[in-house]
Amino acid sequence: MQGPNQEQEPNRGQARRQQILDAAAACFVREGFHGTSIAKISKAAGMSPGHIYHFFESKEAIIGALVQRKLERSLEIVLQFESEDDLFQAMIDRVEVGLNEKTDLDTAALEMEILAEAARNPAVAAIVRAADAAKRERLCALHRAARQARGMELGDAAASIEVIMALFDGLSGRAISHPDLDKAALLPLLRSALRGLL
Repeated sequence: MQGPNQEQEPNRGQARRQQILDAAAACFVREGFHGTSIAKISKAAGMSPGHIYHFFESKEAIIGALVQRKLERSLEIVLQFESEDDLFQAMIDRVEVGLNEKTDLDTAALEMEILAEAARNPAVAAIVRAADAAKRERLCALHRAARQARGMELGDAAASIEVIMALFDGLSGRAISHPDLDKAALLPLLRSALRGLL
């Protein structure tokens, strides 16, 4: 039988890990991947570099964990959709949340930084591509289930999901290029586009 201290250790370790990831994300946004050292992350996290290395062997491993964390959040949303009676409506209803997430400047900057590193670092590219494939697979299954539930022909789920992902991922670039974009004006157009693609 585990004592109270043994039960608290995994929770404490998980909290420390998240603390490091939050600090690293803030550093990557502020100074870029290459401008951020483990020493800077350790200072932002309020712990020693040795403690950082206890959880992550390198900055690439930290990026991998950030990508995995984002994927897990995305799959949690897909799971919420799957529990809804009307999958189509659930996806349409969540467009505003997706718009706000993708146009948050810190979120957008972190995504761009990770993609830039993936373009020149094969290890990071492999992490990003694996996460993207997992997300696409779940979204394609959701697309097929939604169309089946409405008695529609299946269509090309992969192509539809590719365009939907490009549409939302592109919002991050737009948020950086045009931080004052009119989200209220975009919302009905995004909903209309999503209905057409679904």
